Amino acid sequence: METLSTFYPDADALIATPAEELVPMLLNYARSTRQNGLVTRDFAIQFAIDGPSVHSGRTTYTHAQRQKIEALLNEAWAIIEAERLVVPAPGMNGANGFRVFTERGEGISNDLDFQRLREASAFPKSLIHPSIADKVWRALMRGDLDDAVLTSFRAVEEAVRSAGGYTADDVGTALMRKAFDKNSGPLTDKSLPEAEREARAHLFAGAIGSYKNPHSHRTVNLRDVRDAQEQVVLASHLLRIVDARRAS
Repeated sequence: METLSTFYPDADALIATPAEELVPMLLNYARSTRQNGLVTRDFAIQFAIDGPSVHSGRTTYTHAQRQKIEALLNEAWAIIEAERLVVPAPGMNGANGFRVFTERGEGISNDLDFQRLREASAFPKSLIHPSIADKVWRALMRGDLDDAVLTSFRAVEEAVRSAGGYTADDVGTALMRKAFDKNSGPLTDKSLPEAEREARAHLFAGAIGSYKNPHSHRTVNLRDVRDAQEQVVLASHLLRIVDARRAS
């Protein structure tokens, strides 16, 4: 199995990675080390860094880099336990540090093969608007793609409603068209040409109609992680437009 150095050949890039971004990878390394259904934090981390030849004496990172990476992976493991993806094994095994996967943890680790891990780990959390970043990024890492997209576009709707001074009865595409009406919308940018103001109203209405409303009314069952990530980035872009209009 490929080690972390395959995905992060630059140790400094790995050290700069937020711990939550490493959760899916560490889950899979833990799954690979499982014996009789049991896993441990220390062995999963060692396997992630060195691979199966943990006693070969081979090392990819310097001692100083390794210490920082181990600290980062310890933080990722803390998230795994906090999210109850693993829980203490029954009896003395649990008291001695052994863990077992929960049903939810099993589902995540089985779904995320290394191709999907590459896609998930390569997606920068910084691309997501700060107001939704933590919740949406974790949903993406869990594979809850529908939830990630719905949360993102619901945030757009709420931001437009708040910035435009509308009530809870103002929703969906109608809200977008009112807020960004080329002539009277409180969020329209009068410095833009008329055609661009109108296009922006279409952009917001189209995004809400295409990506928020379907998730509100039915189960979409998104399967393509890239598709979900791109939709999240679009929602984040719209949120930044609202931020700019609010500040103007």
